[in-house]
Amino acid sequence: MNDTLGHVVGDSILIQVANRIKKEIRDTDVLSRFGGDEFTLLLPNVKNTTVIDRIAQNIIDAVKKPFEIQERTLYISASIGITLYPDDGRDKLSLLRNADQAMYQAKHSGRSQFHYFTSYMQELAQKRHVMLSDMHKAIKEGQFEVYYQPIVDTRSGKVVKAEALARWKHPKNGVISPAEFIPLAEESGLILEVGSWIYKTAVSQVAKWREEYDPEFKVSINKSPIQFKVSQTLDEWMSHIDESGIDGTSIILEITEGILMEEDELVKQKLMTFREKGIEVAIDDFGTGYSALSYLKKFDIDYLKIDKSFVDNVATSQQDKVLSEAMIAMAHKLDIQVIAEGVEDAEQKEILTNMGCDFIQGYIYSKPLPAKEFERVFLA
Repeated sequence: MNDTLGHVVGDSILIQVANRIKKEIRDTDVLSRFGGDEFTLLLPNVKNTTVIDRIAQNIIDAVKKPFEIQERTLYISASIGITLYPDDGRDKLSLLRNADQAMYQAKHSGRSQFHYFTSYMQELAQKRHVMLSDMHKAIKEGQFEVYYQPIVDTRSGKVVKAEALARWKHPKNGVISPAEFIPLAEESGLILEVGSWIYKTAVSQVAKWREEYDPEFKVSINKSPIQFKVSQTLDEWMSHIDESGIDGTSIILEITEGILMEEDELVKQKLMTFREKGIEVAIDDFGTGYSALSYLKKFDIDYLKIDKSFVDNVATSQQDKVLSEAMIAMAHKLDIQVIAEGVEDAEQKEILTNMGCDFIQGYIYSKPLPAKEFERVFLA
């Protein structure tokens, strides 16, 4: 650019590139122009490479967009090299050298892409890329299936609810865990399409079970923060309940604590929409996030789900036992019912029941089952 169009244009490009990169990074990240047309970006406190992938791809996409300078439309590309501390090196010179090598590998591979320094991390990145491509096919080819895990009333011992859980039956790799594909679906935005299909399938299933077995049976469905923020998704979900001819009271939507910390008025409006429809709301994995008690009072919450990390040690750790008991007591004071998830043995069940826990969910009763098997074992 400097040689053909002059330094004024080159400088303008650099400024615009810097501004575009800044829009794609977090407040905690550190961006600098390292020299010439190279920028260096430090990403502290990154717990998984999904975050790195997203930022790198967003930067590449941002730089690809045309630049309008002096009545000219100009196009450039970005190649990104990524190195990890301390896996790839423990001093700044090693890390810079490694990132530089990875960047040149990205250039040699065709530009407009990112490349990890280590072959292992590059392999993981490639694996995610393939999985994302496969996920697009999975949606079209119906490879997803909804399984159901029973939720038991501790007073009656009866299965009164079930949690709907997605399973991906890959034609080559077998069953892929939600822990592996759901984060990728959220990062890519595919969670909207996958989540919508799960929701509609679960609603149709509970309509069938209510008609054939138990008119008060409920199904619990997870709603990711991304789904929660998209108003169109909410409208579609409400419409599908009407189309299915079921009462909203047959549905429990599970959300995370973090959602309650978002924009108060928006969250309140959406929760009110659920309430008007008769849909109940559960806070999933309670105790592992913000645990802001003021938000439980502010919003209409029906259930707290005690996270498995507390349940695992409720029989062996006095601290986890005290915390679990405190959560149950607090919830009941706020007129909120409690579900303990991940219960695996009789001792855990007895302790939680004696604490007054309202519902038990976990392997002590059953792993998640396909709809027909769940129906045969628990409803027929």
